[in-house]
Amino acid sequence: MHQLRQRLRSWLAPLRRLPLHPQWLLSRQGKARLAWVQARAQGRVLDVGCADQSMRSQLPGITEYLGLDYPSTATALYRTQPGVFADAASLPLADGVFDTVLLLDVLEHLAEPEAALREAGRVLRPGGSVLITVPFCYPLHDQPHDYQRWTEHALRRRLAQAGFEVLELAEASDAHAAAGVTQALTLGQAAVEALSRPGWRLLGLPLLLAGIVLVNLQAWCLSRVWPVQGLMPGAYHLRARRPLAVQPAPMPASTATMLCSLAAPTECSFPAGGRQ
Repeated sequence: MHQLRQRLRSWLAPLRRLPLHPQWLLSRQGKARLAWVQARAQGRVLDVGCADQSMRSQLPGITEYLGLDYPSTATALYRTQPGVFADAASLPLADGVFDTVLLLDVLEHLAEPEAALREAGRVLRPGGSVLITVPFCYPLHDQPHDYQRWTEHALRRRLAQAGFEVLELAEASDAHAAAGVTQALTLGQAAVEALSRPGWRLLGLPLLLAGIVLVNLQAWCLSRVWPVQGLMPGAYHLRARRPLAVQPAPMPASTATMLCSLAAPTECSFPAGGRQ
């Protein structure tokens, strides 16, 4: 089924901007997310969980970009080559060298998200910002490494515990859009299962495809006319700052020996275990 799903993704890619696609609502939200990051990322940027490093070319206002990802994630899942292979919970980078750290759709995939937040604070200069996007109402993905979802209140608590001051925390989509994304993806999954097991289920395939279109358009209309906030957001966008007066948390002894400069990022070693 995995191979079938990959082929369908490839075939449907040109339709991503049409409501026939199960992720049509997500693609619209992705544009807003990019604009949000572009307006806030500045200076020297560390992109943790960078995948294909697409942000490198989409942040024209920054002075330097370093993409970092876990070895198995980059090579096996995305087949990319980041600037540094490393564990988000134990960064082989010096203290206070970045102006912005990006954690975009990353924290839900970390077994130790609190450690990753502390590390982000450590490598930020005083006054530097971490930009975070995380899903809330969204199906399981990248399994088995999908570990958690947080409410707004849990996010504020986690950031405070890591020594950050939360400056912005906003819902990325309202309840109508979140419900629409979930329902459209569910119908898409039902279509994949019908194709993978030919039989009577194939007779219902046109209904599933029509349902995706109707769900997408209904959710889009309702979220524009009657937006419902504070009930079931699809995701959160969060910006937090490392306070000027707070010293970075002490690093574990195993990390202290792994510091490296930005002069030769590809020479950094990475720890065993960590980000999946």
